[in-house]
Amino acid sequence: MSCSSCSTGKDGQPKGCKNNGTCGTDGCNKLTVFDWLSNMSLPNGERPFDFVEVRFKNSRKEFFRNTENLSLSIGDIVATQAQSGHDIGMVTLTGELVRVQMKRKKVSFTDEEAPKVYRKASQKDIDIWQKCRDREEEIKKRAREIAIILKLQMKISDVEFQGDGSKATFYYTADERVDFRQLIKDMAKAFGIRIEMRQIGYRQEAQRLGGIGSCGRELCCSTWLTDFRSVSTSAARYQQLSLNPQKLAGQCGKLKCCLNYELDVYVDALKDFPAQDTKLFTEKGLAFCQKTDIFKEMLWFSYREDPGNWHVLSKDQVNEILFKNKKKEKVASLEMYAMEIAVEEKVVFENVVGQDSLTRFDKPKGGGNRNRNKNKNKNRNRNKNKNKNRNRNRNQKKDA
Repeated sequence: MSCSSCSTGKDGQPKGCKNNGTCGTDGCNKLTVFDWLSNMSLPNGERPFDFVEVRFKNSRKEFFRNTENLSLSIGDIVATQAQSGHDIGMVTLTGELVRVQMKRKKVSFTDEEAPKVYRKASQKDIDIWQKCRDREEEIKKRAREIAIILKLQMKISDVEFQGDGSKATFYYTADERVDFRQLIKDMAKAFGIRIEMRQIGYRQEAQRLGGIGSCGRELCCSTWLTDFRSVSTSAARYQQLSLNPQKLAGQCGKLKCCLNYELDVYVDALKDFPAQDTKLFTEKGLAFCQKTDIFKEMLWFSYREDPGNWHVLSKDQVNEILFKNKKKEKVASLEMYAMEIAVEEKVVFENVVGQDSLTRFDKPKGGGNRNRNKNKNKNRNRNKNKNKNRNRNRNQKKDA
């Protein structure tokens, strides 16, 4: 459901979005919803749902009542009701799916005081809105400078103008409570607009700003993830990941949300799996667990006296030995249960498509000229030897 400008060209190169986030199908925006009811008509006598979903800057979406019965479709720019004045946004969803989204987000559609859609935006409205959007980066930079001068422990991450340009909302993050009364006075004097400060969390900041994750794809929070579940370090321990904060933390500085994606599978696999600190008592000595492979259901044990020599046992074999140990019975040795693992052969590079060797760039520069000089010298030596042999043959014939 992407717009035509996002498709690839004739040469296969991506064109990129040239609509600056206002695609006609809303397929390029954050947290977009696919309208799978768009091709279906309403039953006879049914009136269309009178609410529409409108998206503003980044991932902020709100629901508005269409009291004027305007013919709205996805991608239309509309003027909506605000606390004072009006705001400009883009319609991202219409019809019965709006009802589903409102139930999901627990928004009442029977409230008579719900905000309304005034009209479709005129060209004058769009020009004012675009002019305000162009000022946001400059104002954000100036607001950060004012906050630094006032020595406030906060980070202004984003600025969003109201559609009519009468108000600007500053989103910021801070570890502690911040007294920004003087900051609001200075910014209102410098910018000549009404100021609203809104504190957000670090994950909400990453959701608004977006970015590319360590997996190479866009951040989940800015594309499809709508709820932020708590992530603990135990999720990394269950999955046997290294507790390295640089690898486990996302762009928000918190633990990555994707640590929870496969957690249930690991927890289910570990229900009847021996613990990492399992000890086995044998007649040959005490054995400690050195390594585990959850999905292959294998464990590696070594004796306390010989920690460098590891023995592979299956999960069932370890549970069997533990059952005997509980009865105060010792097995003879781990060698009785040890499994043999087939060693995988290393894949050797094969030139299957006629490409050059992998070390072709390791050759020093100028190697070709040196080889040419060597070949020339060899040819000269060969010619000299041939001439000498000819002269010898001639002299031998004369002597005869």
